[in-house]
Amino acid sequence: MPERVIRGAGCVAEGAAWLADAEPRFAHALKVSGPWPDRLRPGGFPALVQAIVSQQVSVASAAAIGGRVEEAGLHDPAVVVSASDETLKACGLSRPKQRYLRALAEAGIDFDALARAPSDEVIATLVAVKGIGVWTAEIYALFALGRADVFPAGDLALQEGARMLFALDARPTDKALRALAEPWSPWRGVAARGLWAYYAHEKQREGIR
Repeated sequence: MPERVIRGAGCVAEGAAWLADAEPRFAHALKVSGPWPDRLRPGGFPALVQAIVSQQVSVASAAAIGGRVEEAGLHDPAVVVSASDETLKACGLSRPKQRYLRALAEAGIDFDALARAPSDEVIATLVAVKGIGVWTAEIYALFALGRADVFPAGDLALQEGARMLFALDARPTDKALRALAEPWSPWRGVAARGLWAYYAHEKQREGIR
């Protein structure tokens, strides 16, 4: 059976209604947070370049470095391959990120084919590239490809959202959260959006920014 693909707000609303019917706590989350956003974004090589740029830096720094990377034409893998270390360094890329960017450019990923591949294959293809971990690969599948059942359980905000919504004694581990999420298939990607929205709502309610 083909995987469900989220193409906009209507798909998210369908998944949210299914989850709310299956699990009362999602009904509560939907009531207090309002409609959950689709959070879809463009994919391809530039999306993963930005993911690498954003690792372990502030949002402002990621935006500044990302702007310089784009100006230098480094959203094109051929340009990355031919760029000097000095060019990459001038954009603000650390030595490890220079290696990661080159590894991505040299991986020769066919992003059109990747968009048609099963989610497990998408994630396996991406994590094979140095510098791309499971979380980044799952986020790409979730938001760039709209995969409705991908669930990035290693995300700390997701874990904390689940702790609050399900009144858990402690923040669940990646493994525990994946187990908790199994009954939410085939809409685990929408459940993730719901947990993020609930987490944001609760933090704002507590006066935390």
